[in-house]
Amino acid sequence: MKIKFDDLEEYRSYFLHLIEIERREEMRLYMEEIRKMSGTKREKLGRAILNLRGKDAGRGLGGAYLIRYTRKNFPETEISVGDVVLLSQGKVSERNPQATVYEKGKNYIVVSISTKPPKYLYGRGIRMDLYVSDMTFRRMKEALNSLANRRDLIPFLLGKEELKPVTFGRVKFFNGELNKSQRDAVTRSLSSDKIFLIHGPPGTGKTTTLVESIVQHVNLGEKVLATADSNVSVDNLVERLWRYVNVVRIGNPARVTKSLLEHTLDYLVQFEEEYKEARRIWEEVDKLVEERDKYIKPTQQWRRGLGDDEIFYLARAGKSARGIPLTVIRSMAQWLKIQKKIEILVKKAKTLEDRAVRKILERGEVICATNSTAGSEILRDFQFDTLFIDEATQSTEPSSLIPLVKVRKVVMAGDHKQLPPTVMSYEAKDLQYTLFERMHHIYPSITSFLDLQYRMNHKIMGFSNIQFYNGALRSHPKVRNITLADFNLKYSHLSGFEREALKPESVVVFIDTCGNMPERQRKGSTSYENEGEGEIVKRIVCSILEIGIKGKDIGVITPYDDQVDLLRNLISDEEVEIKSVDGFQGREKEIIVISFVRSNPMGEIGFLKDSRRLNVSLTRAKRKLIMVGDSQTLSCNKLYYQLLQYVEREGKILKLCEELPFNGV
Repeated sequence: MKIKFDDLEEYRSYFLHLIEIERREEMRLYMEEIRKMSGTKREKLGRAILNLRGKDAGRGLGGAYLIRYTRKNFPETEISVGDVVLLSQGKVSERNPQATVYEKGKNYIVVSISTKPPKYLYGRGIRMDLYVSDMTFRRMKEALNSLANRRDLIPFLLGKEELKPVTFGRVKFFNGELNKSQRDAVTRSLSSDKIFLIHGPPGTGKTTTLVESIVQHVNLGEKVLATADSNVSVDNLVERLWRYVNVVRIGNPARVTKSLLEHTLDYLVQFEEEYKEARRIWEEVDKLVEERDKYIKPTQQWRRGLGDDEIFYLARAGKSARGIPLTVIRSMAQWLKIQKKIEILVKKAKTLEDRAVRKILERGEVICATNSTAGSEILRDFQFDTLFIDEATQSTEPSSLIPLVKVRKVVMAGDHKQLPPTVMSYEAKDLQYTLFERMHHIYPSITSFLDLQYRMNHKIMGFSNIQFYNGALRSHPKVRNITLADFNLKYSHLSGFEREALKPESVVVFIDTCGNMPERQRKGSTSYENEGEGEIVKRIVCSILEIGIKGKDIGVITPYDDQVDLLRNLISDEEVEIKSVDGFQGREKEIIVISFVRSNPMGEIGFLKDSRRLNVSLTRAKRKLIMVGDSQTLSCNKLYYQLLQYVEREGKILKLCEELPFNGV
């Protein structure tokens, strides 16, 4: 991975090469999975929905066609707002119609299609598959190519500029509850010239700090663009911003709550007179399309070389030509006549919509969008003073460039000690080295570290604090000593390792399987599962529920997808969240149970070696952290050996092979 670059051409070539590798690999993997895996399996994994019924849902912005899909027993799915999907009825291929998820509810999904959909998509038996969009890759390339017009950005991107703070007066904070490190970060962000970084470890309120900085910049009269790589993170910004500033959310929030909906462009535009007129025109267009389709479309088969003017002339003259019957010529002429009316009306409707959209965007003080959407046609002619990127350490550098080329200054919040962006191709793995991390290494003086965490007991925080944050983190007094003892729970009926594991005084617990519960791989799978650990986790979760903790306050984390699948089959309470490490980034629960899975004589732990993945896993719990694993396998790795030492010192290790025999499997 490169930290500094000699010139713009080297910088562009480096990233263009990486994103092209990643684009090809991502498309290959998606289609390979769709071809090899059954629809039922993909649905179970949340990447497809079968047996849907489609219904016309009207028109969206730009006249896009909306289709609402429903079915009985609507499944849980990863498909969410903004995702690109393939729609099919039968065999799935790249040639199937593509759509964008426009809205999602508990029992329905609405998709948007730019061109008129085939009639079968409004019927029954429709399959929807999560797909990969080429659009984001195209926008990354556009951003890289447009850097030639932004000479002011190039020196600091190349790592060749000496960044100096500008002076700034006293700050009056809108959020009076910010701690000292948060206030310092906001003040320094206002004093920065080109770029500023807010490094926020788990639970330190980096988004809260970023929001205060946004409001402060707006108060200076600046036009602000606020982005993140995911829709969920953008929605989180909108939820926190709308009380302070005039915020416009481009795209549709994944959680369609009233407070968010009222700030989306799609909602706000409905109240503009130009948009209302455009709606009336689109209704007229629909009627004309219906009328036009009664006539013969002048395809090459029917035209036989005739131009539009010749068809009109022959129809008026009542003549046939080139063996084309007069009735066909007149029918084609009528089709063309109506089509010309449609084209005029469509152009007028789009012009009116553009005016309505521009009015809303010009009124907005903060425009919120994903990084990719910031490069959409809607914002093409807009420039901003300052860009704020939340969860910036989950955005690849080319992704961050999409909004960056529209601004003169950028403030980023993130934590490069947690999970990096997901990159499919091993050859493109350097994309995991984000702009945030690169700038932090080149210009360490432009970073503010948030040092006070509000989430977890200090013993849960302790190991990560030592290993990843040089002991600089502190726990707020309100959370420093929180435990399960703060709740009115009943332990008397528990026995065995469950009772020992759930004692409030043991905040951090490691249940050691002692090598007696080996991992296994399913046939044809590259993932791992561990049935013995699964049974232990099940019993722990059942005991947690029995003592009075609600399912919604329990999280189960495991690094492997097959173990996620196994645990979901074992644990019946639907409120208990069972996800991979990636699925818990940014989340928190009262109790977290981790299943490490790996147990083998060779001491191989695979991608558990990724220290950032471990950091995320350990810092989701507030009052109790329970880990299940094989110490013999894990301790072959230095980091896990140190973790076990920490638990032995600050918490409790329960060895199932010694004090507490386990006969569950």
